[in-house]
Amino acid sequence: MNNISRIAIMVVSVGALSSCHIYNKFEMPTEDNALTSEYVQAKETEENAEAFGNLRWEEVFTDPMLVDLINQALANNTNLSNAKLNIDIAHAQLKGARLSYLPSVTLAPNGAGSSFDHSKMSWSYQLPLAVSWEVDLFGKLLNSNRRAKQALLQSEAYQQAVRSQLIAGVANCYYAISMLETQLKISRQTAEYWKESVQIMKNFKLAGRVNESAVVQSTANYYSLLASITDLEVSLNEANNTMSLLLNVMPQTWNIQADARFEAPAIMREGVPMRELASRPDVRASEHSLAMAYYATNQARSAFYPGLNISANGGFTNLMGSMVSNPAKFFVQLAGQLTAPLFARGQLISNLEAARAQQEQAMNNFEYTLLSASAEVSNALMLYTKSNEKADYLKNQVENLEKIGRIYSGIAIFGRTHHLSGSAHRPAEPPRSPAVAGKLRKRKSACSHQPVSVARRRSII
Repeated sequence: MNNISRIAIMVVSVGALSSCHIYNKFEMPTEDNALTSEYVQAKETEENAEAFGNLRWEEVFTDPMLVDLINQALANNTNLSNAKLNIDIAHAQLKGARLSYLPSVTLAPNGAGSSFDHSKMSWSYQLPLAVSWEVDLFGKLLNSNRRAKQALLQSEAYQQAVRSQLIAGVANCYYAISMLETQLKISRQTAEYWKESVQIMKNFKLAGRVNESAVVQSTANYYSLLASITDLEVSLNEANNTMSLLLNVMPQTWNIQADARFEAPAIMREGVPMRELASRPDVRASEHSLAMAYYATNQARSAFYPGLNISANGGFTNLMGSMVSNPAKFFVQLAGQLTAPLFARGQLISNLEAARAQQEQAMNNFEYTLLSASAEVSNALMLYTKSNEKADYLKNQVENLEKIGRIYSGIAIFGRTHHLSGSAHRPAEPPRSPAVAGKLRKRKSACSHQPVSVARRRSII
């Protein structure tokens, strides 16, 4: 008996020494990887609370109507509600993983009766209580618990990412509707002017001052403008429906003013700081996914080591082997079992190889998410900067076009036929105001950059 105990102790000791890495917590691999090394260093630095990406969304979007719409979306949006439910699911799974350290207790009362050759019925009964406890020698339950915790953190990060995307979506849709309302107003006014111009051209043709081609060209431009108005009306209807979907209400027309303004805080930087990327919820969700894969690999390794199970049974029964004894008596049984896998038809090896491959996939996905986030922020910053430059150019263009309009607003504009067929009367996009489109580009770039990081701090939720 002593020899068996010594052998069991030696087996457990050797297994514990060879499986020390199973107990280690996840750490981001940095060896021979400059990207993850920079990421780990950035996480250790303090956040800049004044950075544009770290501002609360209420500090960026101050339009009262937009604030009200965002609050409605945060309260009613289906995707955000499902993300919150995912957190509840992860909480429940983590609770189950933590309770797995405790022993299981079962009560299974039973009774039976038997009779042989018409003899008197003999009754037996048992009131057993069974307790079983799995001792976590090699980290199987530990890694399961840690993996469940990472799943919870991933769900929370995903919920923050959905929340950020929702805020950005409502803001973009709000300003898109405002822009389309402005363009429709401009286009309809322009259509009235073109309608008068067509009639004047017809009158001048009757007077012999223009030819038929000038009349046809003016009429064609007028109908092209009307066709463009229908496109704008379709786009406006789609934008209203998108807003309704974001707020989880039936499709309706939103009364958003055409002159809605957005003054974004100044963004002064030359590159994309890694510290801000490390705070993005989508990057953190990818990191937690990598940690989950790491603990899954540790679980697959722990399956190669022995498992120790201690059980106890006790209760009240009148069945003593094959005999029935009355009155009934109490009984107690204790047992321990050490189970070591020797041959599982390759199942354990295949599970470990699959877990390692999935961990490599998670690492690749994390690196791609980090690079993708950097490119996304860089694109938004470039679009924001160049939209400011383009807005200045378009402002000058509009001023010069207005001068042309004043020059040709008199009767002299119709005195020469070649002016009627010139570019002053055939704008490339008559229904659209280039300045309005330029403002929308600036708003979209700011919205797409800020809300991606707006949920970084838990105090914002």
